[in-house]
Amino acid sequence: MKPISIQGIKFDEKSSFQRGARLAPPLVREAFFCPSANLSAENGQPIDVSLLDDKGDFEINDYFEIERITRNHLKDGLKILTLGGDHSITFPIIKAYHERYSKLDILQIDAHSDLYDEFEGDRYSHACPFARIMESGLALRLVQVGIRTLNPHQKEQAGRFGVEIHQMKNLDLGAIGRFENPLYVSLDLDGIDPAFAPGVSHHEPGGLSTRQVIELIQNLDAEIVGADIVEYNPERDFQGMTAYLAAKLMKELLSKMMTP
Repeated sequence: MKPISIQGIKFDEKSSFQRGARLAPPLVREAFFCPSANLSAENGQPIDVSLLDDKGDFEINDYFEIERITRNHLKDGLKILTLGGDHSITFPIIKAYHERYSKLDILQIDAHSDLYDEFEGDRYSHACPFARIMESGLALRLVQVGIRTLNPHQKEQAGRFGVEIHQMKNLDLGAIGRFENPLYVSLDLDGIDPAFAPGVSHHEPGGLSTRQVIELIQNLDAEIVGADIVEYNPERDFQGMTAYLAAKLMKELLSKMMTP
């Protein structure tokens, strides 16, 4: 099996309301390797660190540089797990992925649909990445789970792009069908209820529990070719709770990505 690359994208210039997500990647790594826990997923599978190719963290001065960095890390056919960063980074990452995976499905775990055509005058805001992805034809299927902020504009956008939205108000995780194509998982930590994930910029009550997200990942029956964990804001965290949550979810994602 080829190694899985880990890349940290230290970028939050597209954040609205608050910034701080650029500080996240090294803190998630620190929690991931913390000796207070072991390097195994819940299925008992150890995370083989010899299969992790850590590319380090990247300070981003030009938003579109993210695409070039990701493309370089995909050169050898590697899967990539990205530590963000705000959610705007997903669009350039998926642009790079599209060159290798012309048929790609995306599972987005999030409180927000991020489907604005533009937000505060910026078409590349962290509120817009999935509008850019879908209008560019970079994904065949986009499934959003945990949404609880859907407004008329984003509902219209979802209809325009054929987005499948599983809102918290009537959530049935069993209603998510099987993914037929290579799958990319984009995990915005504010999709999880702030009781479990206080270290995010946008606290949106009524979200997913940690257990629901773990079970969602564990039950995925698809080839996961990439993932990102975004919107961790250490400046809002409490005793590292959200860093350790991100590290826990990172183990579960890596376990699935290492499955042949």
